[in-house]
Amino acid sequence: MNRGRTATLPTVITVYGAGFLQGCAFVLIPALGRILSAPPYRWNHTTYGLLYLPEMAGAILSALGAGEIAGAFGIRGVFRIGAGANALAMGLLTAAFVAHGRLAYGLVMVESGCLGAGFGLTLAAANDYAGRLYPGSATVAVTLLNALIGAATALSPLILHFVARFGHWGWWPAILAAAFVLTALGPLPVQKRAHATRESWHRGMFLFALAVFLYAICEGSFGSWADLYISVDRGQGARYGALALSVFWGTMTAFRLLLALIPERWVPRRVFFLAAPIGIGACFATIPLLTHSGPLVAIFGAAGAACSIYYPFAMAFGLAAYPEQQTRIAGLTVAALMAGEGIGSFGLGPLQAFIPLSRIYFFSTAWAIPLMALAWVIVRRERTSSDTR
Repeated sequence: MNRGRTATLPTVITVYGAGFLQGCAFVLIPALGRILSAPPYRWNHTTYGLLYLPEMAGAILSALGAGEIAGAFGIRGVFRIGAGANALAMGLLTAAFVAHGRLAYGLVMVESGCLGAGFGLTLAAANDYAGRLYPGSATVAVTLLNALIGAATALSPLILHFVARFGHWGWWPAILAAAFVLTALGPLPVQKRAHATRESWHRGMFLFALAVFLYAICEGSFGSWADLYISVDRGQGARYGALALSVFWGTMTAFRLLLALIPERWVPRRVFFLAAPIGIGACFATIPLLTHSGPLVAIFGAAGAACSIYYPFAMAFGLAAYPEQQTRIAGLTVAALMAGEGIGSFGLGPLQAFIPLSRIYFFSTAWAIPLMALAWVIVRRERTSSDTR
């Protein structure tokens, strides 16, 4: 990467460290699926699915407001408010560990809203910072940031599962709360306030948002239900559900790193972008056909690989298309990500009262069609823009 003037080691650690912590925090509710369905909680699928609603709402509202917050407090303000909201969320989840009954559920619901707000603001600022820290390699910088987030989502369920074996799963969110506080106080690049935050929204921005939204429904369907699908629906045991969740995020991370580092002259990034929907559809079609733990873990790993680059490439193409409104386009795509994640996570809960999850996965194969169409439009637009520069 070509370093920008603001890409000092402490600022890079702060920005990319925030991404890592966000990934660790983001996956905690999905990773707690088995624990929350067992005593003393005993939350059913619908009750569990409702936990994603405040997160979705908080993320959408905060991400959409990131541009306006940046106009008032700068990108630094967006980042620090987001990190603080995440710290509060992890503190509430720690409190839920020692609470019982309705109090525990209420704490997790509030935690979900705070986590959503923290996610929306922190990632809007972090993706913006990543592109600005390395202006000559923005696509790679954004993809690597999201690869680090993916690494965290793969590691966090394993850590949670490990401490839960000793009856103390609340230790992990407590550690994350302290780490978020340190991140909120960390050094950040000295920059002007967000560019053109007062300008009107461009209709073209919503093309990128729609692509990310539909993609996120797929990601939420895989990531938020892998644990319960394998350990409960398929009866393969808690360790296989946790393993599938970690493998899903782990392969996503590995492929993000791999594909981001392949030189453009070897394989154009648009080729990977167009191939991703095909892989996503194939995984949805295959999951219902499998019943044993090994193949199920493997197919969720394949799903992680298929999901790896659609979102970061769409984000990077959007940042490149609107260089003067990067905080706004970053916030919009993060809001779209969380809206789709919310539907993929929450929506599948009540829906299972009418149709089994295996069949939902099979019908989800159809998402590949609009994802491919949107990727094609974005690629043609990006190629046209490159030709006119």
